[in-house]
Amino acid sequence: MTDQATAPEAGNQDIPGKPTSASRTTLSHIMTHNDTNLLGTVHGGVIMKLVDDAAGAVAGRHSGGPAVTASMDEMAFLEPVRVGDLVHVKAQVNWTGRTSMEVGVRVLAERWNESAPPTQVGSAYLVFAAVDADGRPRRVPPVLPETERDRRRYQEAQIRRTHRLARRRAILELRERRAAEGFAD
Repeated sequence: MTDQATAPEAGNQDIPGKPTSASRTTLSHIMTHNDTNLLGTVHGGVIMKLVDDAAGAVAGRHSGGPAVTASMDEMAFLEPVRVGDLVHVKAQVNWTGRTSMEVGVRVLAERWNESAPPTQVGSAYLVFAAVDADGRPRRVPPVLPETERDRRRYQEAQIRRTHRLARRRAILELRERRAAEGFAD
């Protein structure tokens, strides 16, 4: 059964698709005093680097080679992370285009010495572009959602992509209009 959430993007029909589970990964790291900010909690930039590292690994696995971060959307910090927390960064490819991929990331934390279930402390969506040895875009395999949750994530990623492209167009149009009106930035 092929539906909108599993159909390969135009231009990628001849590349075999990969299931969502093929590149899904978890990166775990224990937070130390070296990771803290002036408030004594883990610095947001440390979490963002872990998010980018995990997402990059997933993008490289899915695309079968190098992939670079093109954008980070909606990085949300839900709870503070503390020294001694064991942080788990879970990432998967949600959607693929011709040369780009959206990777969804969930950040969980648990105390290193307790057996309580982890708490979600953050989430993010990143867009990666697959590149060749010369840094030029290269095609990626379509992602094949396997579960209803994967299909929902695929559809939500399409909505985010539509919004990113519309925002980019609106900003460029505004800049062109302002330039035509004689405003120099």
